[in-house]
Formats: sequence, C-alpha cells, structure tokens
Amino acid sequence: MTVYLSHGLESGPGALKIQALKGVAEALDDCEPVVMDYRGLNEPQQRLHHLLTTIAERNDTLANCVLAGSSLGGWLSAAVSAQQPVLGCFLLAPALGLPDYPQTSLTLQAKHTHIIHGWQDTVVPPSPVIEHAQQQRLSLRMLDDDHRLHSSLDTILVDFERFLRQCGSSTHVH
Repeated sequence: MTVYLSHGLESGPGALKIQALKGVAEALDDCEPVVMDYRGLNEPQQRLHHLLTTIAERNDTLANCVLAGSSLGGWLSAAVSAQQPVLGCFLLAPALGLPDYPQTSLTLQAKHTHIIHGWQDTVVPPSPVIEHAQQQRLSLRMLDDDHRLHSSLDTILVDFERFLRQCGSSTHVH
C-alpha cells in the first residue's frame, strides 16, 4: 500500500505534520510513504498534474493507494479520488469549498475517507467541509484547533494509524 503525503500551499515536504504522518506510515508493515514536493508549483492544477504523474511513474494502482494531505494537499488528495477510485483519503483541513479553487465540490471515490478539521480554522472555514462530509456521509472529526492543527497532532497521528490499518485490512483478502 503506497501512502502519498501532500503538503499544503506554503508548506513543504519537511513540514511537521507531513513528517509525523510519514513516521506513522513507516512504522506499519506493507506501507510505503511517498512524500510529495510541490515547491515551485503554485497552481493547484500544476500540483495535481505532478501528483498524478508521480503515481503513474511509480506504476501504482490507485485502488491500493492512500492519499493523505493537509490544506491544499487535502484538496489534491480529494481531486485525485474524484477522478478515479482510491483506497483511502485522509484529509487534514482540506481546502474544500474555497471560491478560488477549481472543483471544490468534489465527489470522493475512496473506499475509506477520514477528514480532520479545526473549528477555529480561518483559512478554510469549517462549514463547507462539514457540508461536504455530510453530503457524502464521510467520517469527520472536528477539533478545537486552527488551520495548522498543530495542537491536535497526537489525535491526528492516532487517527492516521487506525485509518491505515483499516485500509490495509481491506486490501488483504485471503
């Protein structure tokens, strides 16, 4: 199972959350984290193309991939799953429902989805994200935190490990 980790707009591959998520994925058997680097690609569509190209170059089957991302990285993960079914989407403060983003009401085609969002998020308001989760009946955890979700890192990592185990157990059919 390949886990693609996508950082946010002004962040990078070395960001706290991305590195912490990578650590969780590395600790599990059958999990290979791929940390994306979108620095220098400022347009959401450029980043989406880069992610899709990387998946294709690695010959990964999206049905066996987990896409995890924060903010714009969350939007990218959702955008890929809107095009083709994926195994999992783990979205942190995903940039859904923002007026300046293309396709903000994406229909996720993921076998497993979990969204974590902060009540105090002023970058991506909670309402459209809650609405989105409600429409698709997606797993959503709201936390008393801001857009960066740094105060909630422990909770995020526990959720991520549980999420990856869930995704992993659905791929092993004996």
